[in-house]
Amino acid sequence: MKEYADVRMHTAEHLLNRTVSLALGCGRAFSSHIEKKRSKCDYHFGRDLTPEERGAIERRVNELIKAGLPVREELMPRAEAERALDLARLPDGAAGDTLRVIRIGDYDACACIGPHAASTAELGTFRIVSTGWAEGVLRIRFRLDA
Repeated sequence: MKEYADVRMHTAEHLLNRTVSLALGCGRAFSSHIEKKRSKCDYHFGRDLTPEERGAIERRVNELIKAGLPVREELMPRAEAERALDLARLPDGAAGDTLRVIRIGDYDACACIGPHAASTAELGTFRIVSTGWAEGVLRIRFRLDA
């Protein structure tokens, strides 16, 4: 399994990715850097977020955290996962006919090899620290406060 500095931040990344994908229609992050204090996700998008979008994304992620959604692992045949999920960022180490899929309530499903919190209730308060846009890439920096 991939090592992460903080399983809470990795779980928050999943919530952010699904929320951004739904809100902006740009898909999941194509790149991310997850750390204990502050993390970032990069998306292919045509501009920076408006203050309203930023606030809406932050509020939605915090609603999901407060909902205490269960985070569970399931094994899925690769062929089924290829039809149902975006596997673009699946690491090479995820070879084989069966993939590990992380489900956060009924909100998100993502093939992933990393560790996660057991529930969104463990995450704390999600905060977007900053956003920026350059050369077709929207970067969202975020943190979790206790």
